[in-house]
Amino acid sequence: MSEARHEELSLLFRDARTHNTWLDRPVDDALLARLYELSRMGPTSANTHPMRMVFVKSAEAKAKLLPSVMPLNVDKVRAAPVTAIVAYDTAFYEWMPQLFPARPEMREFFGGLPEDGRTKLAEQGSFLSAGYVILAARALGLDVGPLGGFDQMSVDATFFPDGKWRSLLLLNLGYGDAAGLYPRNPRLSFEQACRVA
Repeated sequence: MSEARHEELSLLFRDARTHNTWLDRPVDDALLARLYELSRMGPTSANTHPMRMVFVKSAEAKAKLLPSVMPLNVDKVRAAPVTAIVAYDTAFYEWMPQLFPARPEMREFFGGLPEDGRTKLAEQGSFLSAGYVILAARALGLDVGPLGGFDQMSVDATFFPDGKWRSLLLLNLGYGDAAGLYPRNPRLSFEQACRVA
């Protein structure tokens, strides 16, 4: 493996950490646009791309988000330069003629699924896309702190009152303060977590 490849993998995986404390350094909107441009290239089922994001940056928007965050996570969200609300679009299928032009009938196919089937597909695709957001952020020099500790119904009522988008998780984004990192916890070995069938 070349040294450059080793460094790339370390940036994305080996040396990357979940950050909880942040440097007072803003994240430019143009960088957030680049982050989305990269992450949208990841795969989803039939190219549905149901993930949507709201990048919460302003003090006013943070003040609206903080009451929905569990107490343990409030300081993390308050200090992060950006908190991305990762959500899914319940009507993702409306975009199928644009996203799958060779088969525009996919709009009717996905739209005709039972609601629980559409929801499952949208959640799965959005969680998959969120993984690509994390990798894209790291590739662009940002640090990430994913959070699940928040009241989804409250976030949805505040940020998505029309009910069309539904939140899944929060991603704090910015430039992490390494002084706030804890020692890395262990991971399971290949033998403990995998089987070859």
